[in-house]
Amino acid sequence: MKKIIFFFILGFYTNIFGQKLTSGFVYLDSIEKTIRVELRYLNNNNFIGKPIDGYYKNRVIVTYKTAIALKKIQQILIKKGLSLKIFDAYRPQQSVNHFVRWAKVLDDTLMKAKYYPKVSKSKLFKQGYIASKSGHTRGSTVDLTIVNLKTGEELNMGSPFDFFGEQSHPFYKKISIIERKNRMLLRKVMIENGFKPYDNEWWHFTLKNEPFPKTYFNFPIK
Repeated sequence: MKKIIFFFILGFYTNIFGQKLTSGFVYLDSIEKTIRVELRYLNNNNFIGKPIDGYYKNRVIVTYKTAIALKKIQQILIKKGLSLKIFDAYRPQQSVNHFVRWAKVLDDTLMKAKYYPKVSKSKLFKQGYIASKSGHTRGSTVDLTIVNLKTGEELNMGSPFDFFGEQSHPFYKKISIIERKNRMLLRKVMIENGFKPYDNEWWHFTLKNEPFPKTYFNFPIK
């Protein structure tokens, strides 16, 4: 009888709070509930234009160490009337495989005008926009921006998330002073709290001393 009750409670917990995660991983909202989340690969609003394999729920999964660092950053921003907003975090290998398959189908350019207007799809691999392995799959990389809590609007960063082009480089000069200031605000708070930036994307940061530097996971987001 006790075993039945235990498994009932375990099943109820899993249904409410999600799947049982690999050791070292957590749902971010179990650590910090106030961070905004819009997982772009869950729906059609992404560079492919379709939901991506492995994404089933709008819920962020990261390593525990990453969650603690993001919580600290969020507490700093809230005092300024701001909040983090996450577009992507842990990404299953099956999702990366989906990107790779899509990149090889050269006539599938549904979202080209919005996400890669000046880049030939045939060059996405060569120029590093698509790869067979991603740091996201190790669980300690996040794609994110900052939101104004009063207006609910994202700060203008000079280019949209996942825009393939020079305009997304953190130090791109042909944007406004306010846009550069917003990028540097995000960059500064992330670096000061344990993350390292990526040279080609203002939104992309990886936790220094990540716990799984050579392991690429493949459990789904649900």
